[in-house]
Amino acid sequence: MKKFLRKIIIALCLLLALALCLVTFFPDAFGSAEKISPVAYAEFYQMLQDGEVEKAKIDGDRIFFRPKAHAVDAASYTNVTENPFSPTLYETLLLKGAQVEVAQSGGEIFAEILDIFFYVVFFGAIIFVFRKFISTNTFRVVRHTGVSFADIVGMDELKKYMLSVTAIMRHPAEFAKKGLRAPKGVLLEGAPGNGKTLFARALATEAKVNFIPAKATDFESMFMAIGPMKVKLLFRKARRRAPCIVFIDEFDGIGTRRNYSGSALETENTRIVTALLNELDGFQPNSGILVVAATNSIAALDEALIRPGRFDLRVKVPYPSYEDRIKLVQMYMQKKPHAADISAERLAEHFEGASAAQIESALNEASLRAVQAGRSEFIEEDVQ
Repeated sequence: MKKFLRKIIIALCLLLALALCLVTFFPDAFGSAEKISPVAYAEFYQMLQDGEVEKAKIDGDRIFFRPKAHAVDAASYTNVTENPFSPTLYETLLLKGAQVEVAQSGGEIFAEILDIFFYVVFFGAIIFVFRKFISTNTFRVVRHTGVSFADIVGMDELKKYMLSVTAIMRHPAEFAKKGLRAPKGVLLEGAPGNGKTLFARALATEAKVNFIPAKATDFESMFMAIGPMKVKLLFRKARRRAPCIVFIDEFDGIGTRRNYSGSALETENTRIVTALLNELDGFQPNSGILVVAATNSIAALDEALIRPGRFDLRVKVPYPSYEDRIKLVQMYMQKKPHAADISAERLAEHFEGASAAQIESALNEASLRAVQAGRSEFIEEDVQ
C-alpha cells in the first residue's frame, strides 16, 4: 500500500512539473480561443492618451489590451501590440485609468519553483534531523532480552543482591514500611569482555521489568545541545515505563570529568554531565527506575556523578576465577565439536588472566584451525 501511494505521489509531481513547464514556456497554447487583433504601438499609444484603454496586460514583449468600446467581457483582451519596455508606460496606464496586469515571465515562475523547492528541502532536512537525532525512538524499550542469570558464569553474590534490589523496585511501598529503599544507580566496572553488558541484560529478564539500553554514542551529535536533550528524553521515557532498568554502556564516554577549557567538545560534555546530574537527582529512590552503568575506567568519571545517592553501589567485575574459567570452557565447548580427551581444567589453567570474551574467542579460533586442518573436532593443541 505504501509503495502504491508513493508511485501515485511521484506521478502527480511529474504531471504537475510538466504542466508548469508547458504553461511557463508555451503560454499561447493555453490562451483564450477569442481572436486577438494586432495593433500598431502608435495607435495603441494614441488610444491610451485619449483614455480609451479599459484594461491592459504587460506580458514580456507584448501588451494585451481592450478598448472601452469593447468592454463586454471584463476577463478578455481584444488587441495586442508590441511592448517598447518604456520605464513610464506602467505609470501612464495607471494615470489614464486603465486596469493594469503584469504577467510573470517564465524566469520568474522558475525562480518561484526553486524557492518552493528550497523551502521543502530545508524544512524536510529539519524534520529528518529532529527524527534522527532528537526523537525518543533513539531509545527503545526491550521487554525480553533473551538472556538470564543461567547464562552468566560467576558473580553469584552480585546476582543475589541485584534480585533483592529489583524486588524493592517492583514493590516499593511494601519495603518502605521496613525502612528499605532501592538504590538509584549501580556502577559496573571492569575490563572489557567480562560480561558487564550481558549481566545488565540478564538482570532485566530476572527482574521482569522493562529494559532501556543506551550507549555513549547515542548521545553524540554533530549539533550542540542535542546530547543533553537526549539525556532528558531517555529519563522521560524511563519514567513512563517504570518499573524499568536504564542501562548505559561505555559510561566513561559521556560521564568524564568536566573540563572548563572553553572548547566546544568540552562544553558539550559538561552539559551532558550536568543533565545526567539533574536527572539522577530528579527521581526518588522508590520511583521504580534503576540506572545501571558500565565502564572500563571509573577513574575517568566525574566525581559528582558517581557519588553515593546517585550511584549507591559500585561493583568490580573481575576476570573469571579458576573455577569460573572451568565453567566457561565447559559452556563454550558444548556448542563446538571437540575431542573427548580435552580437559577443561587444563584449559582453565591455560586461560589464566583471560576475560570471558577472550576464552570464547580462543575456543572459536581452535575450531577454525581444526576445520582448516580437515578435522571435525578441535584438540587441545589447537587452543593457543
